[in-house]
Amino acid sequence: MTEYAGDRARLRAGASGASGAVGTAGATPDEFRAMMSGFPTGVSVVSATGPDGAPRGMTCSAVCSVSLDPPTLLVCLRDGSPTLEAVTDSGLFAVNLLHEDAQGTAELFASGNPDRFQLLPWEQAPEAAGPHLVRDAHTVADCDVVLAQRVGDHVTVYGEIRRVVRRHHPRPLLYGLRQFRAWPRS
Repeated sequence: MTEYAGDRARLRAGASGASGAVGTAGATPDEFRAMMSGFPTGVSVVSATGPDGAPRGMTCSAVCSVSLDPPTLLVCLRDGSPTLEAVTDSGLFAVNLLHEDAQGTAELFASGNPDRFQLLPWEQAPEAAGPHLVRDAHTVADCDVVLAQRVGDHVTVYGEIRRVVRRHHPRPLLYGLRQFRAWPRS
């Protein structure tokens, strides 16, 4: 990953750019949370298999495409989470993109309930990188970890996509303004 040290030093020093002065005071967590709530996004469950063979997973709305060649995406996972541990230990993970009827699953995997995988159908074929939520994901991407980078209280994990499985209608579940919504019907 290339870092533009000169630009970073200039920005940290508060130098003026083409669009005006750059401030040095940091945003508060509440300000940042409020800002991001105004940026709706899709909802996924990132899943992996732990060292003990047990499935792990967590709701994740921080998913981003990175590259088409090779197909690569990134997910941001809470540092210290059992899901992150399973992802980094195995070097594999699945991104389950949830469909519009899967709000309950998104809430379950955000809850920390240790029995979450016992409460819904899932499968993991030998070629899968992690558990697939067969009822609730419209599409699943199986990924190989290519890079993990800690930033603050999260770790950004880059995954090269080895396989995409489409399961259901691709009408995604969305999250924004601290609420779930379905993609509007036209």
